[in-house]
Amino acid sequence: MKIYWNKENNSKNLIGQRVKELRTEKHISQKALAEQLQLAGYEFSDLTVLRIEQGTRFVPDYEVVALAEFFHVSCEYLLGIKNEK
Repeated sequence: MKIYWNKENNSKNLIGQRVKELRTEKHISQKALAEQLQLAGYEFSDLTVLRIEQGTRFVPDYEVVALAEFFHVSCEYLLGIKNEK
């Protein structure tokens, strides 16, 4: 699989900054977020969350959906398409 870099922010994903903002708004650690997603059946670790937030990890569509559901926001918000949560 070929991974494309987002040239605007030099990252492998569009959602990293928004994930970090939402996580800090909820006052939860990267480890706590990973644990919650693991309980939902996803393979996440605190390192996975760190890499998403740093933009060094590609995020598949099913993980975008999982993160949107966890934070109670739309996928469009996470992807930066809409500014409304």
